[in-house]
Amino acid sequence: MGETAKYYVVKRKAVPEVLLKVVEAKRLLESEKALTIQEAVDAVGISRSSFYKYKDDIFQFHDNSQGTTFTMTFEMDDEPGLLSDVLKTIAEYQANILTIHQSIPINGIASLSISVQILKTTGDISRMLEQLEQQRGVRHVKILARE
Repeated sequence: MGETAKYYVVKRKAVPEVLLKVVEAKRLLESEKALTIQEAVDAVGISRSSFYKYKDDIFQFHDNSQGTTFTMTFEMDDEPGLLSDVLKTIAEYQANILTIHQSIPINGIASLSISVQILKTTGDISRMLEQLEQQRGVRHVKILARE
């Protein structure tokens, strides 16, 4: 397996311009002000390859993250107790679980989607994500942030 992801909070002035443009292109697509990826990247002035290279690795962070819903998608081994371990980790950080959906496993791999709400009592989300990624049987974690 590859290196586990680490998460950082960085001030806008320290973020390379191409990454800011990727965030803007994603916003255009989400708001339907751009209907295609090509329209979005043309509007912000980056290449499609730059968009695809970074689109899954950057999202806008809101200072007032309380109430933010994070939807995490996982690929994980189909093993008894593994879902329970994932849910236990989320519970330890006191995030409010809103939805859980697990697909029927194919070739021993299950796809899982969990939406959690960040509360005043929720612990360090970055640490929670690192812990989830390091859990036995978890192969891939992807996160999206929504308000």
